[in-house]
Amino acid sequence: MEIRQFITFRTIVDVGSYTNAAAKLGYTQSTITAHIQALEQQLGGPVFSYVKRELHLTDLGRELVGMVDELLGSYQRIEKLNDSKVNGELKIAAPESLTISRLGPILKEYAMQYPEVKIKLSNGTCGDNQKELLNGNVDVAFMLWPELDTDKYVYHKLYEEEIVLVAAPEKEDHFDAYKGMDDCYITNEEGCSYRVMFEEHLIKHDIPKFQTMELWSLDAIKQVAASGLGFAALPLMTVEKEIKSGILKQLEQAESFKSIYSYMMVREKNWHSPAVDKFLELVLTFIKKKTK
Repeated sequence: MEIRQFITFRTIVDVGSYTNAAAKLGYTQSTITAHIQALEQQLGGPVFSYVKRELHLTDLGRELVGMVDELLGSYQRIEKLNDSKVNGELKIAAPESLTISRLGPILKEYAMQYPEVKIKLSNGTCGDNQKELLNGNVDVAFMLWPELDTDKYVYHKLYEEEIVLVAAPEKEDHFDAYKGMDDCYITNEEGCSYRVMFEEHLIKHDIPKFQTMELWSLDAIKQVAASGLGFAALPLMTVEKEIKSGILKQLEQAESFKSIYSYMMVREKNWHSPAVDKFLELVLTFIKKKTK
């Protein structure tokens, strides 16, 4: 096996096709194909398959991703023994709530300190972000989740995130008044951790389900709630400004919601690129300053 075969494999995973990988690496497509065929022959099975003309990793390919990342990490480290410069690419996945409310100042500071690093940030549900990390598509992932207990990756608990109920200022003050009414529960996509938490809370306490209005951005949820169409259950960090300005009001409530925390996660391996290490260091530094 040759290191270039693993580089070709990882590049295809990153860019999604043989053609794009050839363009990125400066190879002909036949060379890319030859690299993968040689790799598959030595591994004893295919690492990619086509489903409805779309390229997908096989089970063998998915298993290979993490090991290739470790191998290429070591390879890059050897190449850069005399080069401590922080550059390259940093791929981050985070939910919209954390991107808007927590990551802005951190990303700004990181970009100022390390201008030669290209930051790629994607927003998805917490479950999707976790999968992106485990599949090797991102370097760092953030999520909101109850207590974690896993050895699939390294994680850092950042904050306990209070979930609050909010509505328009003219609406009823206490959540009990909404039970049995026609007001909508305004929320985001299925799979969102605090939506799951709230809906499980309703079931556990025999609270009738609300008519649900599903939107795909925090801004839209807040605007619709402020218009008086219903209430929303959101992390306090995402609505603090609106509550202070009087656009929304926090409802009184006697509910006891399950605790949810913000987490930062990286794949478990012995070495990360300098760009990843500096980002982790910066995030943890920000957390220490905030909690003092």
